[in-house]
Amino acid sequence: MSQSDAMGFLSPLTEKAENSWFWYIKEWVCSTDAKRIGLMYIIFGILMGVIGGVLSILIRIELFSAGADIMSETFYATLPGMHATLMIFFFVIPIFTGVGNFVVPIQIGAPDMAFPRLNLAGFWILPAAAAMALSAYLVPKGAPGFGWTGYPPLSVQASLGADLWIAAIILVGTSSTMAAVNFLSTVFNMRCKNMTLFQMPLFTWSLVVTSFLILASTPVLTSAMMMLELQRTFPAAFHFFDPQGGGDPILYQHLFWFYSHPAVYIMILPGFGLISEVIPTFSRKPIFGYAVMAWSMIAIAVLGFVVWAHHMFTTGIALRVRMAFMLLTMLIAVPTGIKIFSWLATMWGGSLSFKTPMLFAVGFIAMFTIGGLSGVVLASVPVDIQLHDTYYVVAHIHYVLVAGSVMTIWAGIYYWWPKMTGRFYHEGLGKFHFWVTTIFINVTFFIQHYLGMQGMPRRYFDYDPQFEWANAISSLGSFALFSVQFVALGNLVWSLYAGRQAEANAWEDGETLEWDISSPPPHHNFPEPPVWEPVDRSHDEEEGHELQPQPSPAE
Repeated sequence: MSQSDAMGFLSPLTEKAENSWFWYIKEWVCSTDAKRIGLMYIIFGILMGVIGGVLSILIRIELFSAGADIMSETFYATLPGMHATLMIFFFVIPIFTGVGNFVVPIQIGAPDMAFPRLNLAGFWILPAAAAMALSAYLVPKGAPGFGWTGYPPLSVQASLGADLWIAAIILVGTSSTMAAVNFLSTVFNMRCKNMTLFQMPLFTWSLVVTSFLILASTPVLTSAMMMLELQRTFPAAFHFFDPQGGGDPILYQHLFWFYSHPAVYIMILPGFGLISEVIPTFSRKPIFGYAVMAWSMIAIAVLGFVVWAHHMFTTGIALRVRMAFMLLTMLIAVPTGIKIFSWLATMWGGSLSFKTPMLFAVGFIAMFTIGGLSGVVLASVPVDIQLHDTYYVVAHIHYVLVAGSVMTIWAGIYYWWPKMTGRFYHEGLGKFHFWVTTIFINVTFFIQHYLGMQGMPRRYFDYDPQFEWANAISSLGSFALFSVQFVALGNLVWSLYAGRQAEANAWEDGETLEWDISSPPPHHNFPEPPVWEPVDRSHDEEEGHELQPQPSPAE
């Protein structure tokens, strides 16, 4: 196959032709090719990440010193919630969906996703939802100031911007559900010949488990949002969360966290699967304990559904209930610890190559462990009561999601970028990006543990001047952390035009099916349907698999 044939799906990013730009735009906007849709998800997610990052920089500028600096307290109150909304619903989840769209069909030997038009529709819901959420700043009284959790009664009393936010969340849930149905249908019905569930790559496994999480939890969030909107629109008729009408505001918290705690794993499990691809490739040995890794993802998903009330220890729920949720929350550290052990065991004795994807993978393990340990601290009922709604919680969630999701996203983009575009990025700039990111994640967020232990509340516009020095350090770290991401984006754009051309097996040691076809892949991935040669994954000494194309009937 010629290079131009292989690059067909990627045009016009890497090729020039005689057709008009209108034709090119139409080809992308209306494309049902999962690879193009995946790239659109990634580009959209990066754009939303930049906007969400700008909001976080505004927060840190205001908190750089005590007192009012550059904005009113009313405007400041809108920033934490909108920042979290953009980063969770429009950055992390869409980018993992995009990487999954590109990689999963190829990893299982399928020509495309099971429902290509549903795939395209699911993507185009997201820009509309993002525009709706951000347009809340343009309506009278502006965006809602109740945070990303939307707790009543503040969310019931908020202005028109809250209605736009609620509608955006419902649309995001619809898009996620469509993507989950598509992933499950693709994996269960379109795997190549001989590939059983326990022969699938772990990244594909992670998307399967994540899709089940989405299908089980998203309807609960949608129900909570619809109940909230009904109460806002028809206050005389609906009192779901109004105690004066027989409702209960704690009911909203149960519904919200029943979704939002599994949502943490919706944002983390794809990263786990992704790291499970990167580490074996750059350790030059198979993953240690493949079956245990797959089952541990299932265990994390199951336990993720039964720990939601650890976010509600201060609401007055019964002590015996709090104790049960405390024990279950601590138990979830077991399958997570198994995964960390497996990654370390894979690296142990391997022939390690510290390319940029591997650096991000190793950095993720170190910093996600810090986030996991602070989570175990917060799982303790008496400790959580003291630290609830302080900056300790902010530090914990950012070590989980910034050091967790964001570092795995970068590991995946760097890992599959040669496959996606047929071009290598600049390795030196990639390593520079890693080291600056790693250093300033810690500068930004580690000191927030101290602020939380000292009692500084989160989401506050002003604070005691004794915390000024620590907030200044955190703010300076955030400025550097945000700035260096543009170095990475510039590196990727540069690679499209000047990067070294990538071979089919760009890293030489990739053993999943995507490394057996050209870089970038052709329109329908495989010239002929592949046949998977079964691998006995119970033995770590297995060398992997070989792709055996089936001859066509005509031959």
